[in-house]
Amino acid sequence: MTLSTKDFDYELPEELIAQTPLKDRSSSRLLVIDRHTDQLMDTDFKHILDYLQAGDGLVVNETRVIPARIIGTKPETGGHLEVLLLHNREGNEWETLVKPARRAKVGTKISFGQGQLTAIVKEELDHGGRIIEFDYQGVFLEILEELGQMPLPPYIKEKLNDPDRYQTVYAKENGSAAAPTAGLHFTPELLEAAKAKGIEIIPLVLHVGLGTFRPVSVDNIEDHDMHAEFYQLSDQSAQAINRIKAAGGKITAVGTTSVRTLETISHKFEGKLVADSGWTSIFITPGFDYQVVDHLITNFHLPQSTLVMLVSAFYDREKILAAYDHAVKEKYRFFSFGDAMLLL
Repeated sequence: MTLSTKDFDYELPEELIAQTPLKDRSSSRLLVIDRHTDQLMDTDFKHILDYLQAGDGLVVNETRVIPARIIGTKPETGGHLEVLLLHNREGNEWETLVKPARRAKVGTKISFGQGQLTAIVKEELDHGGRIIEFDYQGVFLEILEELGQMPLPPYIKEKLNDPDRYQTVYAKENGSAAAPTAGLHFTPELLEAAKAKGIEIIPLVLHVGLGTFRPVSVDNIEDHDMHAEFYQLSDQSAQAINRIKAAGGKITAVGTTSVRTLETISHKFEGKLVADSGWTSIFITPGFDYQVVDHLITNFHLPQSTLVMLVSAFYDREKILAAYDHAVKEKYRFFSFGDAMLLL
């Protein structure tokens, strides 16, 4: 059966889209889904450890969001351009999204700040993508910290007063254009409590880019082309996961980015999980063979998105949509700053 994008749609009242993060990260609500009994349980995120066991592994994405949205002007016209950095290709060349793209033809020059940063468009890509080469003096990330803004999704209209609330507490590796939002619910105290219970915290990196949040614009989901994102899994983390699985423990992936990294590597190496890094454009849809992940912590995702498709592949499309309807009725908060679900 071929599924269409519309098969992953659901009705969401706009007032349920969370505009600001909660004061206490772990006070988010949590919808627990037992995939074996189809039972739904409403609780709070601070109780998540009640559902995980000693000897389990919790896999977290240590990527850090950079202030990837920068506003520039065209020196010859004064026209404004918004540039979203996606990933560093090589040297000072970056793949970016530019709005409005029609004003950013090859050869277009852009100035940021008081000229601390300048750029030239080198290549045009699909969907508003542009390869841009930057020119500057000093340290690029320091200039970004001064000129850039946190790249909040377009459905968030409120100003973010504390940029750290769009970072996980364990974020380390600079490179994401969006936060791995399932991890935003964890506090240092909750992570320490997990360790005290005998749950191993296992890091990996996937730098979130266009692949994660680009809308599906085709009717037949098999025609959707995922954008590649960079991932990295260390030997220590791979060995920890293999050790836990061999001993009968469960692997809980924090977020779809952790899922995509683990399943990319396992499928690449024919069922084996090994240290690896590279680019993944894996597109997980119903019928996918999950080989590593046993449990999934994730937020509530946009209708018709690749992320709803991934979660549907982990459980069941109709049952996931029923769970989303339950969350709507119970007035859960949706999307990046919203509540979470745990699929067991």
